Amino acid sequence: MRRRQLIQLSAATLAAPSLNALAQAGGDFPSRPIKLLVAFPAGGPTDITMRSLADNAGKVLKQPVIVENKPGAGGSLPAQQLQTSAADGYTLAQIPLGVFRLPYTTKINWDPVKDISYVINVTGYAFGIVVPMDSPLKSWAHFVGWAKANPGRLTYGSTGTLTSPHLTTERIAQELGIQLQHIPYKGSAELAQAILGGHIMAAADSTGFAPLVESGKLRVLNTWGEKRLAKFPDAPTLKELGLNSVQNSPFGIGAPRGTPPATVKRLHDAFKTAMEDPSYVQSLARYDMLPMYMSSATYTRFAQETFTKEKALVEKLGLARAS
Repeated sequence: MRRRQLIQLSAATLAAPSLNALAQAGGDFPSRPIKLLVAFPAGGPTDITMRSLADNAGKVLKQPVIVENKPGAGGSLPAQQLQTSAADGYTLAQIPLGVFRLPYTTKINWDPVKDISYVINVTGYAFGIVVPMDSPLKSWAHFVGWAKANPGRLTYGSTGTLTSPHLTTERIAQELGIQLQHIPYKGSAELAQAILGGHIMAAADSTGFAPLVESGKLRVLNTWGEKRLAKFPDAPTLKELGLNSVQNSPFGIGAPRGTPPATVKRLHDAFKTAMEDPSYVQSLARYDMLPMYMSSATYTRFAQETFTKEKALVEKLGLARAS
């Protein structure tokens, strides 16, 4: 009996480190709900599509993935919150392209490349510029002509300062030699209210504006993809208008720096499966968005390359902060 007890005790002692290592490696992950921070308000295209993705991922992970909206600050708040979150995989964040511009425009004490564990890229936006249907700006030529005749008076809104809609519009204006007046909003829903209420003359946004175009309230002047959008076949691309620009602003999901590789892989695999679910593809199609997969390694390289490119863009537009 004593010998049997000693054998059992020895076996338990040997097994303990293995079980502990398994836990550290994410073998029991997840054991509770996961929080996914989304950079834009509820009700917009980002929120709606990310909730679909989160629901699908939760089914794979056998734990709920709960979306929490953190709008404002050009979409950088979720990434900032990762800096004070435990590196255990239970707090994730949407990473909009604007995060990579942050150090060039704002003094921060963290690095967007080094201080985030990049899990997976999931999609990107379809963008365009819209005006009210009753606007005298019936085409892009009218828009540019009015802006040239009235420097600084043509107002347009975007989903936030230093977001892709803002910076791309400013790059377009610079290339055309026109001056526009930018007014930032916290998200697509607030931006839509502003243009419908007559507070701004135009809006640069993702195609969350589609229902308002289809209902005859807004007109699309251009879109920013490589090709025309099937939903708006009469709207020219920037390239067709002679502007050498394509913008689809890829975004994905990040975790805090130091998240165990096994946990990152578990999350990556779950969200990749979630991306392939028809319900997610359908939710993207509602806004002319497509799945845009990048693995953890590819997404990390994309972050490094984009960080360098965005520095050049911010400096070209004269928006870099004083050092």
